[in-house]
Amino acid sequence: MKKIKVLNRISIDGYFASPNEASFGMDWFIHDPEVDKAVHSIGGKMNTLILGGTTYRGFEQYWVPVLNDPYAPRQLKEIAEELNDMTKIVFSRTMTASKWDHTRIYPDRLLETVHQLKLEADSDILLLGSGSILQQLAREDLIDEYIFIVTPVISGGGKPLFQDVKQTGLTLEKAITFASGNVVLHYTVQR
Repeated sequence: MKKIKVLNRISIDGYFASPNEASFGMDWFIHDPEVDKAVHSIGGKMNTLILGGTTYRGFEQYWVPVLNDPYAPRQLKEIAEELNDMTKIVFSRTMTASKWDHTRIYPDRLLETVHQLKLEADSDILLLGSGSILQQLAREDLIDEYIFIVTPVISGGGKPLFQDVKQTGLTLEKAITFASGNVVLHYTVQR
């Protein structure tokens, strides 16, 4: 059975997105190529990506143009290509179509679909952003690992990462600090 691995940036006060819808809540992120390398090393190669509709729309709006921009910085182009090649499993009741390759949209059946993915996927499965999806999967004990990029900012508000979830024990596997002030924390779920 494959693992569900969560990767999220979080503020010191536990938010994964600001209330700024124009930036899809990403206005306080501090990007650092060294952090990206570390996260790839920890997470490993994954072929399947789970997203909620809001996160998906933000990713599609940002990454598809980067993919098609011949002048995009190499590092961003590599991320865009990696995301493009992944099978994107999107849970949304409002979306019916997508412009992005390898996208499958599900209006419901989150838990059943994720159980099936864990059984059939050919690699571990990545969940990015998507707070409501994360919370539903956490309540059902379907998440196996958390990789957090802790950004050195107190957001003061936004979308909390963990809302209405049960207490879950975690084991710290790795902690890495960076000159940018970011900290990467890798946890496995205690079972």
